[in-house]
Amino acid sequence: MPRKTPEKHKYMQNIQQTLGQFISELLVYDYILFGCVLIIFILLIVVAILLRRRLALALFIIFLSFSFLVGGSIFGYIELHKYLFKNSVEVTKQKKLNFTEAAVVYAKFTNESNRFFSKCKINATAYMIDENKIKELILKLKPIQKMSIIEENIDINETRELKIIIEPFTYKYDFNVSIKADCK
Repeated sequence: MPRKTPEKHKYMQNIQQTLGQFISELLVYDYILFGCVLIIFILLIVVAILLRRRLALALFIIFLSFSFLVGGSIFGYIELHKYLFKNSVEVTKQKKLNFTEAAVVYAKFTNESNRFFSKCKINATAYMIDENKIKELILKLKPIQKMSIIEENIDINETRELKIIIEPFTYKYDFNVSIKADCK
């Protein structure tokens, strides 16, 4: 039996830690969503079994059920959290500092949800700009630099002024910053 290498063991520990953290942060609504997706998956499998004489239709329903299981879980989770933890973040000002290798981003964060946010991770991403809009979309996928901050205890409809320092920031030309928040 092959022995686990230290790298593989560390990788498995990271996966277990990430998965454990994800499960511990699930809400009641997430369990309801995953339960409904599982029930629909099982119902579609039962229908496929009942239609086993029509092989093409049964295979299509099985494919549909697995697609719904994966897609419904992922996209349902994303949309549910967008709805439950609705917020807006807008960049008010950005500038490159001359005396140090850093850029400063000023932003406004607003809790638009009906829920109290215990913690929000706000990510600022600096990327190159280009006159060609398609090229600029591609440049957003490969940012120059990223920085995150954590804001805690945000009340319903509360607005906060944020200052995010992106460092080290050595890019000398024009840049733009996108900002988003992931709240819990």
